[in-house]
Amino acid sequence: MQSDDRRKKLADILLSSDKPVPGAELSDMLGVSRQIIVSDIAKLRLTGFGIISTHTGYIIASSPYKERIFKVRHTGDETVEELTGIVERGGTVVDVCVRHKIYGKISAPLNIFSLNRIEQFLESIKSGKSTELMHITSGYHYHTVRAETEAQLDEIDAFLKEKGFAVSETDPEI
Repeated sequence: MQSDDRRKKLADILLSSDKPVPGAELSDMLGVSRQIIVSDIAKLRLTGFGIISTHTGYIIASSPYKERIFKVRHTGDETVEELTGIVERGGTVVDVCVRHKIYGKISAPLNIFSLNRIEQFLESIKSGKSTELMHITSGYHYHTVRAETEAQLDEIDAFLKEKGFAVSETDPEI
């Protein structure tokens, strides 16, 4: 894995974690030495990440990345196309959320930033007894998507519209 790709994955891991992540765990996850992690953390700090070192691991206090929420609708068979299109354009699918008329807002973290993570997500859906959240709202759902630039988010927006996945905020959900 190239160093730039590794640092992007490192940033995505830290951004998606709700608790400090130990350096040794990051080292294992990325297949590099602890010293490489320390060096990558320093380089991420230079690019605008506010990374804090605690006695239990690293956390991100601030990020230079941009985020946007997209409202989408598609079938379960189109999930892989949706996720792949976002990831291939430099996006990370941070979470999924539905707004149910009775239960209110229901959300779940995804942290999908690579084709491998898409495969893992789809495998967990296939092997489990659960289905995607979108199925309780007739396919309507929201994704928070993170990218390095607004231009990447604009490209993701254009892709979602071109494929017919993007929907207007005024469309009913269920």
